[in-house]
Order: sequence, then C-alpha cells, then structure tokens
Amino acid sequence: MIEGFDAMSKQFQLAARYIIDQPHDVALLSMRDQARVAGVQPATMTRLAKHLGLTGYDELRQIYAKAVRSGDVGFAGKADVQAVAQKLKGDHGLSREILLAQAAQIVQLAESSQLDAIVSTARRLAAAKRVFCIGLRSSHAIAWHLHYILSMIRDKSVILDAIGGTGSDALARASRNDVLFATSVFPYTRVTVEVAEYAHQRRIPIVVITDSEVAPLARVADDVVLVQTTIPSFFHTMTPAFAVAEVLGALIAGQSVDAARDALLRFDAHLADFNTHLESRARNVKRPHQIRTDVGAVENF
Repeated sequence: MIEGFDAMSKQFQLAARYIIDQPHDVALLSMRDQARVAGVQPATMTRLAKHLGLTGYDELRQIYAKAVRSGDVGFAGKADVQAVAQKLKGDHGLSREILLAQAAQIVQLAESSQLDAIVSTARRLAAAKRVFCIGLRSSHAIAWHLHYILSMIRDKSVILDAIGGTGSDALARASRNDVLFATSVFPYTRVTVEVAEYAHQRRIPIVVITDSEVAPLARVADDVVLVQTTIPSFFHTMTPAFAVAEVLGALIAGQSVDAARDALLRFDAHLADFNTHLESRARNVKRPHQIRTDVGAVENF
C-alpha cells in the first residue's frame, strides 16, 4: 500500500501508479506521452513531481533516465531513483517490496535448474583436497561465510582475503586437486576476476556464484550458480548468494557425515573452552578425548 496514496486526488493516484509501474517509460518517453498513457493532463505530472519535492517533471525523468540509460551509473544514481520510489510507496511499502523480492529470488533458486548447479558445485567442493575462497567488497560476506562453515567441518579451507595485500599468495600452492570458490556480482570486482583467471590458466577447478551467464567469473568456471541481485534499492541484494553459500555448506557436511560429526564435536568443545557463547559451559560439551566413547549419542547428526 502506497503511503498517503489514498489521500491523493484521483489524478495524482493515476500519475503515481504509472510512475511506480512503468519506470523505464518514465526514463524514455516524453512527459506528454507519459501523461497520455497514464490518463492525466501533463500538468498533473508536473504537480506530482513538485509534490515529491522535485523542481518539476524534467528532474524526475532525468533521475530515471540516468539510472536506466546504461545500467552502470553507480550507487548514487540509483539512490535518486530509490528516493522517488520511497516517497511514493512509503517506508513500509518499500521495505515490504524489497523483502518480497528477496524471498521470490530464493524461491526461484529452489524451483529452477540452479538447484542442479548448486548440487554439482557442492559435490566438487566436497571432493576437493583444499578449497580456496575469494569474494571481495559486497561479496566478501559470501566467501567468508562458506569458509567459516568449511572450517567447522574440515581443515581444508583457505580464505583469500587480501590482508596486507597478500590475499592471492596462498593460491600459489594450489593444484588441480583443489578448487577455487569465487563470488562477485555486477559491478564485478577486478581482483576477484584476476584471481579466477589465474586459477583457470593453471587448470585449477573453479566454482562460482555470480549473476549472469556472461559474467567474467562464469566464463572461466567449471560450475556456476546464478543468483539474482536486483531489488528496489540503490544497492544490489546479496541475500540469494548468501543462501546458496549456506546450502553448499550443509551439502558438503552431509556428504562426509562421519568426519563432519567428529570435527563439529571438537569445534563445540573448543567454543566451550573459550566460553564463546553464553550457554557453552552450561551445556557441558564433550571434550575431544570423550568422542570415541560417545559416538552413538550423536549418530543422527
């Protein structure tokens, strides 16, 4: 529900609904053509723009045109478009729209061919001797989260996080028995792409999470999981990619359940020793030397 929409005049409602539903037309058509399609007078479009705090409808068109023209206008240009949409829809309306878009993108992953890609990627990662993970800027959380999950269940994950400018150095030890996990979405991070190209040249298997079949990472990858990133915000969403990383971690653990169980028991004991979580000591976690005598108690992991 658009905030304040019901209080608008009928003409304002028609114009506002047009702007919300046809953002590309706002950018490309003249104001008179837009008014005709919306079913209002051109002056109504101007008055609505001023109602939104703009100088006139030309400013509104310029905001949309800048964002649509090439698709590569940077975050600032997209923020202007979001500001207009937020005034029309209200904070509650925009929040709901963003959340629904993210949910729909995750559902689409579960009901498309990307599910096969996720399973194939997980199997390749599980079979690898070591997994080298890279994701920078907005994609860093994705790579780090998968690395963190893998570090809980196996001692074979290496994060290429560029601390001190040495992020890619560890990849010099990689072989064809290893796998590079890389993730980046538009606008693609140069260093991530260069690391993937380096691995490709040395025939190191590569799996990626990215947003297009023609993305730089997709061109060099052995397995590709495609995620959507577009939401009604100036910033692209990383929620679907984050969900994929969590699914990959779960599948990898399940494919080596005995080893994962033992590793997780040791990990739980370590957390308890350092009182990492508020309830760690209260749960009386088993110590590593007790694992062999108590495996049956956790055989349903």
